Amino acid sequence: MTSSTAAPTDTYRLGDRDVRRMGYGAMQLAGPGVFGPPRDRDEAIAVLREAVASGVNHIDTSDYYGPFVTNELIREALHPYPVDLVIVSKVGAVRSDDAAWHPAQSPAELVAAVHDNLQRLGLDQLHAVNLRRMDDHGSNDPIEPQLGALARLQQDGLVRHIGLSNVGAEMIDRARSVTAIACVQNEYNLVHRGDDALIDSLAADGIAYVPFFPLGGFSPLQSAALDDVATALDATPMQVALAWLLHRSPNILLIPGTSSRGHLRENIAASSLVLSNDALTRLNAIGTSARIAEPTN
Repeated sequence: MTSSTAAPTDTYRLGDRDVRRMGYGAMQLAGPGVFGPPRDRDEAIAVLREAVASGVNHIDTSDYYGPFVTNELIREALHPYPVDLVIVSKVGAVRSDDAAWHPAQSPAELVAAVHDNLQRLGLDQLHAVNLRRMDDHGSNDPIEPQLGALARLQQDGLVRHIGLSNVGAEMIDRARSVTAIACVQNEYNLVHRGDDALIDSLAADGIAYVPFFPLGGFSPLQSAALDDVATALDATPMQVALAWLLHRSPNILLIPGTSSRGHLRENIAASSLVLSNDALTRLNAIGTSARIAEPTN
């Protein structure tokens, strides 16, 4: 007999607001490589409108997606915004004409980026802004002055909450000595599970965890076990991967991105999948196998 587990909760607190755990990430609305205009502008607008009409009330974006493309699309599609819509942006990078990503981590650059996001989104206040650390791209700027600049914007009413992206536990502890942290956005999915302990620690403190690349990013997740569980549920493997994240911890908020209404509907439907304990055991083993297979040098 297959044992079952309870359905995951539908909402979690992001700062001072409860949001639906299945949100939407706007990154894929930009052109190839997250650069330039969308392939189909009308479809991009339709995706945003259908997401909100379907109950999504948490949208993740950034002025450096495009650059500027996704924020301008969000404003065109949704402004004036529904009262329950939470828009979260991130700062810490800029794009050059060759589509490269460059750190923009000084306090002055971060402040300018917040103002640019507000202007293009047509907002007086961002519900949350994530400081995207770019250490893997050569920036070693200390985090305390960066967060101090964002905290001053918070005091001025331009930012309601502050989050972090691409950070480890030690960096989070340092950040929390400067200001309250509402959310953490790192890479995490069924296979890449280096943040297992961090997720549990943040959950204990009531801090939301928002995985980027929840479906593997530009290399989609692949696993025979994932395929088998999906077949048994009459779902797609990607739906099961999203459902696993929702079962993983109640503080996980999902922001899968797509430029297609069909894929949007599949993603939203994943929030209603209930995974049995047997299915969870098989899926959990995928991450264990992946860690064992990783090189040690």
